[in-house]
Amino acid sequence: MANVIVNYHNRVLEEIDRTPVEYLPALLQLIHVFRESISLKSADESFQQGWKEVLREETIPVSELWDNIGAE
Repeated sequence: MANVIVNYHNRVLEEIDRTPVEYLPALLQLIHVFRESISLKSADESFQQGWKEVLREETIPVSELWDNIGAE
């Protein structure tokens, strides 16, 4: 498993090395946004976000939560 991780790490670094310098800021932003999108927020951050949504009345009734789940 460690070899697979090292391989991916090396491949990512190789792609970065092949990227023209003028595109590195955009690449950095893409990587940052991607990492943030896959990272879990802390319980505190999740609660704060949820509370803000409640205050803005951005909620879904429990009775509707499962509507269209698995529908094809």
